[in-house]
Amino acid sequence: MKARITVSISEEDTLEIFMNEAGRDLLVKELQLLNRSWDHFHLGPEGFDVDVELRSIPYTSGSKVYDWGKVLLRPDDWDQTHYPHVMISSPAVE
Repeated sequence: MKARITVSISEEDTLEIFMNEAGRDLLVKELQLLNRSWDHFHLGPEGFDVDVELRSIPYTSGSKVYDWGKVLLRPDDWDQTHYPHVMISSPAVE
């Protein structure tokens, strides 16, 4: 079965990632390949030269589908050096 992955934002501004089993397996494989020398992979529409193909058909009306994206590995020491502001803990939500 061909991988199917759809990334969207719902009408309630919630990130939703819909995938079939093959899509899950592909996404997990790409995540596990990330390391300090291969620190990102690309997501994009079917038919383009990307690591993970995304579908553009929304599951629910009113959702905004994303056609392009990138997943980046950010080791703590890199962020401490280059983006220290992201290392600060977020305030607790009550």
